[in-house]
Amino acid sequence: VTHWQSPNFHAYFPAACSFPGLLGDMLSGAIGCIGFSWAASPACSELETVMLDWLGKMLNLPEEFLAVTGSGGGGVIQGTASESTLVALLAARKKMITQMQEKYPDLEEVMIISKLVAYTSEQSHSSVERAGLIASVKMRKLPSDEKFVLRGEALKRALEEDKALGFIPFFLCATLGTTPSCAFDNIVELGPLCTSENMWMHIDAAYAGSAFICPEFRPLLNGVEYADSFNFNPHKWLLVNFDCSAMWVKKRSELIGAFKMDPLYLKHDHQDSVLITDYRHWQIPLGRRFRSLKMWFVFRLYGVKGLQEHIRKQVNLAQEFENLVRQDDQFEIVNDVILGLVCFRLKGSNDLNENLIKRINEMRKIHIVPCELQDKFVLRFAVCARTTESKHIQYAWQQIKEIVTQLQQGDQ
Repeated sequence: VTHWQSPNFHAYFPAACSFPGLLGDMLSGAIGCIGFSWAASPACSELETVMLDWLGKMLNLPEEFLAVTGSGGGGVIQGTASESTLVALLAARKKMITQMQEKYPDLEEVMIISKLVAYTSEQSHSSVERAGLIASVKMRKLPSDEKFVLRGEALKRALEEDKALGFIPFFLCATLGTTPSCAFDNIVELGPLCTSENMWMHIDAAYAGSAFICPEFRPLLNGVEYADSFNFNPHKWLLVNFDCSAMWVKKRSELIGAFKMDPLYLKHDHQDSVLITDYRHWQIPLGRRFRSLKMWFVFRLYGVKGLQEHIRKQVNLAQEFENLVRQDDQFEIVNDVILGLVCFRLKGSNDLNENLIKRINEMRKIHIVPCELQDKFVLRFAVCARTTESKHIQYAWQQIKEIVTQLQQGDQ
């Protein structure tokens, strides 16, 4: 087993695990309901609606995303951020096909799909490109700036080029907290462009989204008001066990319009009520577990303040590691450290850094993974486990320094 919950695990991003999360998961397994519709288990559906509203309020999301406001929006638990991106892309595709066929009734669906083009950053997660493959639409990866941020100018230039070629722009996936370096796309610039071009903007904040419950990090979410859908993973950093990916939409009708099917065996007496949500219309699979129980247990036992303390503690630990790196002239920090990820490398060749990370992971005392930033081979150090303390940061740095010393002695 690769022990993701070890305080010496610093690879990828956190995989949340907590005692209340485990309790909620155990109870979900014990109840054993399959909550595809309200009638299949009313509490399963209704608690999910309430929990997504609770979480949306923690993030200070615009009211259009909350079910309680009755504005037509709401939240749903998906399995992963990859699913959320795909669901948003398919909903956007269906919306654009419908609009084009209303305007040009003779246009066949296959012709419209062949002209559709979606956009994302070159720094976005591979699942975004994969969503394009599954949906059979062109996914164009746009260049980021020197801070690995997707800016409005890059999107504007691509839109002009593609429209001149007869393509139909319909979707943008912006990322807040990219996987390689935890960079934040400029959604304040991107959002108005999407609105003016009638494009669906989906925001993927899989890792970073949890931090937005802290007022000091909430400005990183400014511009979310332009989004049609927004997603992050409480199962990464908010102490809710995997799988639990929270997704909100402004207009549930656009999501339901892409996925709704109503065979007789799934119908029930309350399905046409505006008070009832059948989540099978909001996702790709039919079946779904009682995942909102995990959220309820974690939120009630930790409270908002407890969750904020967890986020702040891990950000401080990342800053502690950053300071250790900066104090050593042999190393360089590659991008700004905003949350719990530090991107660093030995000054020198890519081969040198590849050798370094290989030796680190062969020692099996700490575990990290690399990324590539502007043609540089970079080491990613993420604060992951709930139990990580300052002594584990110091231990990790000690291990890295020892291996560097060994490499230098080998060169001599």
